[in-house]
Amino acid sequence: MRWAIIFDVDGVVADTEVHNARASVMMFRELYGVQVQPEDFRPFVGTGDERYVEGVAEKYEVEIDTGAAVERRRVNFFKLLKTDPLPAMPGVLEIVEAARVAADVSIAIATSGNKDKQFPVIEGTGLRLEWFDAVITGDDVTRKKPDPQIYQITARKLGLPPARCVVIEDAPAGVASAKAAGMTCVAVTSSVEAEKLRDADLVVDSIAEVSVAALRRMLA
Repeated sequence: MRWAIIFDVDGVVADTEVHNARASVMMFRELYGVQVQPEDFRPFVGTGDERYVEGVAEKYEVEIDTGAAVERRRVNFFKLLKTDPLPAMPGVLEIVEAARVAADVSIAIATSGNKDKQFPVIEGTGLRLEWFDAVITGDDVTRKKPDPQIYQITARKLGLPPARCVVIEDAPAGVASAKAAGMTCVAVTSSVEAEKLRDADLVVDSIAEVSVAALRRMLA
């Protein structure tokens, strides 16, 4: 039986959230003269670049140009990435390597972030985009997580029914998206506490706690 492992990026492939929040705090200060806090962004992890900044703007009642805000955040993110590169999260390279040699497994990326930001993060970890059977980003969807669209598109690209896909996520919006698409979901507590991920089929503190064989058994 052919099946698939689908990876989110932020908080799953790499721990980008610290850089994301820092870059966004800088953006609000530079463009709007407003001092926001890194923890303000936590409720919007996994919802896409636009909603990530819009949600905090709404909290502080600041009117923003979303496109300009996302672009400045992107510029700031790459400044931070240049001085502080992000390694792969523990266990990610091992699972990808094992899946690539397994005869029955496809692998995919499904991230709400835009490709101009996510592709350098992915390849900076040592992964290569050509290793994946499908790579879907926020540029490919009209509705961001928690809507299931991104995972529905990924399943179609893989040529597999959702029931034969295991998603690795780190945020409540991502878990909700995967489950609404009819997929099995493993959540890692890299961005939020376990209680907020309780709708996942399995919650772990590190991807290193699971293996391709363990994920395969979840579908059995």
